[in-house]
Order: sequence, then C-alpha cells, then structure tokens
Amino acid sequence: MTDSNKSNMLPFLSHLESLRWHLVRSIISIFIASILAFINKSFIFDNIIFACKENDFPTYIFLCHLSEKLCMQDMPFILMNVEMAGQFTMHIMVSFVVGLILAFPYLVFEIWRFISPGLHSHERLYSILLFFFSIILFAIGILFGYFIIIPFSINFLSTYIISDTIENNIHFISFIRTISTIVLTSGVLFQLPIVVYFLTKFNFVNSNQLKQYRRHAFVIILLLASVLTPPDIFSQILIAIPIVILYEFSIFISYLTSSKT
Repeated sequence: MTDSNKSNMLPFLSHLESLRWHLVRSIISIFIASILAFINKSFIFDNIIFACKENDFPTYIFLCHLSEKLCMQDMPFILMNVEMAGQFTMHIMVSFVVGLILAFPYLVFEIWRFISPGLHSHERLYSILLFFFSIILFAIGILFGYFIIIPFSINFLSTYIISDTIENNIHFISFIRTISTIVLTSGVLFQLPIVVYFLTKFNFVNSNQLKQYRRHAFVIILLLASVLTPPDIFSQILIAIPIVILYEFSIFISYLTSSKT
C-alpha cells in the first residue's frame, strides 16, 4: 500500500470509529429509555395504550362537544390473552417502542454530532434548525397517530359487526400491535420533508421531478396507507391526508434547497 493510500485510509477509518461510537451511544440511549418504559408498565398500559378504548379519551370528548351525533358509543369488546407468554412479550415490545420514541431526540442529536464536523459554520446553523424540525415533525406524527388515527380505527373496527352471533373478543396482542404500528409509522412518515431535503441536497431528486411524479407519489402514499394502517378506509384516509400535505411541503423544501446549491 502506497503512502497516499494509507493517508486516504486513515480518515476513513477515523470516520468509521466515530460512527461506531455514535451508534453505541444511540443503542444505549434506546436501551435506557426502554428500561424506564419497562419499569413504568402500569402507567404506559393503563393510562396510554388502553386509554384509547375508553369513552373519556380526549378525542372522544372533543368530538362529543362538537356534536352529540359524533359522540362515541361504548366499544363492545374485551381484550383477552390466549398465549402463555403473550403479556410478557407485549411488555417487552411496547417497552422497546416507547424507548425508541423517547430516545428519538437523542438519536437525532447523535446524527448531528456525526455530520456537524464536516459542515461550514452557516451550514451547521441550518443543520441545527433542520434536526430540531425533524424532532417536531416526529412528535406531531406520534400525536396525530395516537389522537386521530387510533381512536377512529378502534371505534370502527371494534363496533363493526357482520352478525349478532359473533362476539368481539379481541386478542390484546392484535390490539397493542395495531396501536404500536400506527403510532410509530405516523412518526416515521412525518419525516418525509427531512428525507426529501437530503435527497435534494445530494442531487437525487429536485422540485421539478417531485412535481412531475406527483400523481405517482399520491398512489404510492395511498398504497402505504393501506399497508401500514388497519384495513378500514377511515384510517387510510386519515394517514394519507397529512402525508399528501407533507409531500406538497416537501416540494417547497426541495425548491429552496436546490436554489441554495
């Protein structure tokens, strides 16, 4: 190996070592947050997860205040467990999901710490605003999934009856997985403007391409909504609407990014 190759390898290995420690710290943060969630299982399950099946849930109260016709009726189903390790398995899964959500701001901070040394002073300021915006979008997505999509999904699916001879005794694993999937998926999908920003920054896409393939993107969004949400049209529309709005906003972000490069 020549001296020039060695000099090129050293920065590369240095970046790999730096990346490794950023990943280690990120994993540790998720692990610690998951442990905290695991310890506080009563609060998480009783006051957060199972709260959305009660009539005093904030979304139901708000709708009822708007109109009596929008008041949600009692949801005639009970949650049951038929697996020996079902409750423990869901406890672990929910703890990890909550840990991932709680640790997300720190994960973004670690990403910023990794890329910030290679940025100019003015780019570093933009990156701080960008990652702060990413955290806000993630939080909005989580809240949107929890307070908007989940209540309508649960109310529709739990009260849907094809025959009076069938009683809705829902497996609590299905209930929890549905909630966890919707909440986490909403938070991730709301990162669309951030993803488009980086794709534009590295010249993978531009605003004209996003406009040109707008119809294709909307079809993909609807397909994603049908796959990632419960199989009812209300949930799919509810998740598709904000993503379409975010896509239009991403076009604007892409335009601004292209004009500065």
